[in-house]
Amino acid sequence: VMPIGISFYTFQKMSYVIDVYRNDCKAQHSFTAFGTYVSLFPQLIAGPIVKYRDVAEQMETRNTSVDKFSDGVCVFIVGLCKKVLLANSIGILWDTLYNSGNLSVLGAWLAVSAFTFQIYFDFSGYCDLAAGCARLLGLRLPINFDSPYRSLSVTEFWKRWHMTLTAFLRENVYFPLGGSRKGRGRTYLNILVVYLVSGIWHGAGWTFILWGLLHGLAQVLERLWGKRRDALPRWVRW
Repeated sequence: VMPIGISFYTFQKMSYVIDVYRNDCKAQHSFTAFGTYVSLFPQLIAGPIVKYRDVAEQMETRNTSVDKFSDGVCVFIVGLCKKVLLANSIGILWDTLYNSGNLSVLGAWLAVSAFTFQIYFDFSGYCDLAAGCARLLGLRLPINFDSPYRSLSVTEFWKRWHMTLTAFLRENVYFPLGGSRKGRGRTYLNILVVYLVSGIWHGAGWTFILWGLLHGLAQVLERLWGKRRDALPRWVRW
């Protein structure tokens, strides 16, 4: 029943108000320019989340060139290949295994792996498509993925996966709650709150809330474990 993309453009409108309130950028007096920012079609329904201060100047001084256009086409093609050739094909494998009803251990691991790569290539592919479209228009969107499956911890994973969401929640939820400045116990609570919000943002269901809390709990446990985790072999941490 919700309008498509509501979670993304809601955050973007919040970003405008917050950035202007914090004097990170000037208020926009052109309704057309503000409307363009909120409804920017390349990333409107699936991200990345674009903070107003990241594109405020670009909206005023945007320019195009043959090099930027060709660069945008290349990025768009990469995203299209990720989405159509990889995500959609791997998704068929995932759907087949998921609906088979009776999996062996090997089949279950194959299904989990298929879902893992399908969701990555789908989401990162879409973000590449959005970035490519934006470059055709003379805009540069922030990077949203940085090889997340190379991460050696859950904390590092969230610095590489959906990076614009992590940055938004860090700046607008974690820091205002006190971040890590109010003692260890409060820090752990703040982390759990941030990932609870992340779960609710991802979807209106108990599974999303549980998913968010699990990621928050994993980060708390990693902090409790501390540098002792670094003594483990890299392949174990990975």
